[in-house]
Amino acid sequence: MNNLKQIPGIGLIILSSLFLSCGSKKKNATATTTSTQQQQQSISADALIVSTQPLSADIEIPGTILAGETTEIHPEISGRVVQLNVREGTFVGKGALLAKLYDGDLQAQLRKLEVQLKIAEQTEDRQGQLLKIQGISQQEYDLSLLQVSNLKADINIVREAVRKTEIRAPFSGKLGLRNISPGAFVTPATIVTTISQVSQLKIQFNVPEKYGSQLKNGQPVNFMVDGSTKTFTANIIAAEVKMDENTRSLAIRALVKDSDPALIPGVFAKVRIILGKNEDAILIPTIVVQPLGRKKLVYLYKGGKSIPADITTGVRDSSKVQVLTGLNVGDTVITTGLLFLRPGADVKLKNIVQ
Repeated sequence: MNNLKQIPGIGLIILSSLFLSCGSKKKNATATTTSTQQQQQSISADALIVSTQPLSADIEIPGTILAGETTEIHPEISGRVVQLNVREGTFVGKGALLAKLYDGDLQAQLRKLEVQLKIAEQTEDRQGQLLKIQGISQQEYDLSLLQVSNLKADINIVREAVRKTEIRAPFSGKLGLRNISPGAFVTPATIVTTISQVSQLKIQFNVPEKYGSQLKNGQPVNFMVDGSTKTFTANIIAAEVKMDENTRSLAIRALVKDSDPALIPGVFAKVRIILGKNEDAILIPTIVVQPLGRKKLVYLYKGGKSIPADITTGVRDSSKVQVLTGLNVGDTVITTGLLFLRPGADVKLKNIVQ
């Protein structure tokens, strides 16, 4: 009987032992899981040590070759072409006669007025002599003098009309293609041909807004054109007075210093502008910079943690960007694992680039 009474007590002891054993295993399992999670939360990444490098700040933008001067040739009046001296692709001097319109009626009118003027001048001379001996009144003489003046004015008007029948080159240059034939009837809207001053070329290009203030008159720029392996040079001569509101860019013109058959007005050019050189620039890979609203930040490695740092950037190329503020020489910038980084996250570095 006594042995039977002891059995429940032994069972309780066994159950207690089992309970304690299970609790201990759960604690050990929990501790192991926590340790594993902590190990998993540590981000493995690469980094680089910030140092200074020489930087040649330049930009490459498209441009267009322009003639020094270029214009369309239009007649000033309507009329029939009786003479056409446009030889396509040739050079002409300033004032060269390119075309002549019919002016027979004007010439006849001019001859008539010249005869009338001769008679009026003779009349005025005789009346001048009569006035001296008081043979006529002053009013009669003044009327004859007025007639002479009116005829001279009419002659000048007709001569100006005759001048407008002559189409001349406004400046020395190269003629383009001819758009009319002899005998054609032309109006002021008719384009006879074009003329371009190709002895002195210009190049025009647009620079982004942030670089506009860095360009000065006289500053050299380099450019290349398709069909030539040469690098040509031009000097900035002028800039537009305001930014383009649509493109947020500034139009610039430069005077081309070279002469080459490949340089034809209208040709596309690749313009390269050197903005300056910095022997102690801080450069980092472009991919490590993370935009945050209007700010830009990178993650630094300090004491095993990732620490965000706000930076401002300057010029950039395809792989690197200049850091103006926010980094110091010797800082360690995390370069990989950026998607998993958070402020204060544990970081374990694999590779460090000096």
